[in-house]
Amino acid sequence: MTRLVYDGSFEGFLTCVFEIYERRLQLAEIVRATLFQPLLEEEVLRIAAAANKAERVWSGLKRKISRESRNDVFKTFLSELPDMERHLLEFIGNAFQSPESVEKDFSNRATLYVSQTARKVHREKHRMEAFVRFQRTSDDIYYASIEPDFNVLPLIIKHFKDRYADQHWIIYDRKRAYGIRYHHDSGAVEEIQIKFEENLTGTFLPESAVAEEEPHYQQLWQQYFSSVNISPRKNTKLHVRHVPLRYWRYLTEKRNK
Repeated sequence: MTRLVYDGSFEGFLTCVFEIYERRLQLAEIVRATLFQPLLEEEVLRIAAAANKAERVWSGLKRKISRESRNDVFKTFLSELPDMERHLLEFIGNAFQSPESVEKDFSNRATLYVSQTARKVHREKHRMEAFVRFQRTSDDIYYASIEPDFNVLPLIIKHFKDRYADQHWIIYDRKRAYGIRYHHDSGAVEEIQIKFEENLTGTFLPESAVAEEEPHYQQLWQQYFSSVNISPRKNTKLHVRHVPLRYWRYLTEKRNK
């Protein structure tokens, strides 16, 4: 067994796929460096991400599967599940080797896995788009903190660029310690990392970091939701089904509840 260790990036993963076919490896496993644990009697290859090799694999997939299916491959990768590399490698191998399309062959375990996992990731993307709440900081940046189950930041960029094109904003994934920053003047998006104070662990920024009027607007928002709530029609079970408890920590209207 040959184990190919990569940096955890999508480009790095595709580079590993290229190396497996280039080297004609019969028994191979792709492993993220963060999960790699050496085993006895195995060959280990540490693979550096290479844009040209990754592009050759991606271009090959463009000839074999649809755009929708390629999106599912990317979403499955963003799931970060422990065994996703194995299933993706099998799916890609099937796509390259089969003379017919494999993307709708749900009797195949790899195809089924990719389809089901992509749906889970897409559902989390949709929830982040719905549940993100921004705070205006003292330096006029709209900031939001999230901790999604899957790495959906790359998938939500377009939604927030389109919706908040005239604002300077940051969405930060505290779980993965990186964020995306949008500059409204140039329309550019960049990946950033922020070093937080040790005592800053919650979703919301402290009052010392937000604009002077921000606490007032949050209070107004909470009052609005309280006023439109009709107590006799309260259905907590239905409400939690649509807004699961684990997302309440992002919502201004649920703060301190």
